[in-house]
Amino acid sequence: MADFIVGLTGGIGSGKTTVANLFLDFGIELVDADIIARKVVAKGSQGLCEIKEHFGSEVIDSNGLLDRAKLRSRVFDNEKERQWLNNLLHPLIRNHMLKAVEVAKSPYVIMIVPLLFENGLDSLVNTTLVVDIPPHEQITRTAKRDGVTSTEVEKILNRQISRELRLTKADTVLDNTLPPEELRKTVQLLHLKYLAQASSA
Repeated sequence: MADFIVGLTGGIGSGKTTVANLFLDFGIELVDADIIARKVVAKGSQGLCEIKEHFGSEVIDSNGLLDRAKLRSRVFDNEKERQWLNNLLHPLIRNHMLKAVEVAKSPYVIMIVPLLFENGLDSLVNTTLVVDIPPHEQITRTAKRDGVTSTEVEKILNRQISRELRLTKADTVLDNTLPPEELRKTVQLLHLKYLAQASSA
């Protein structure tokens, strides 16, 4: 089990996956909240059964899978329903993440959690790393990646904590506007730092 956990976070479109994969190149295991979030609502899962019971079969597609777009539209502007969904999913995701950390073999683990501070999951980690880019770049990257409008991206941004607050909460901030080679060197230095912290933990 890895005794040292780095909580990696950042706003939407900031490049968390790119940075996480650089740590993976150095042999560090990743625990990705987004991947786990998909597992806990997979076909046949308890999570999916409870969602279907609560929201009805219209949020399930013809293959018996969760229709994310329909579910998102049901909860996006409905605080009560969003809270119900969070209360169901967050404990499931948290438990799966902790189990993944328990079986990790690398000296430390990178836990990728988009809403690390918003959901209080920074309490599970030893140190936090925020991947940061300017907001206008977040909007451009996300709109291009997801095929959505900049207005839709701005709505999502408004659901997350402000960039300023995220940066004040961070133990380390990584500027993801660096050229690829510089970014890799920066991650390598962080890797050595985390190795040292993990060995003394």
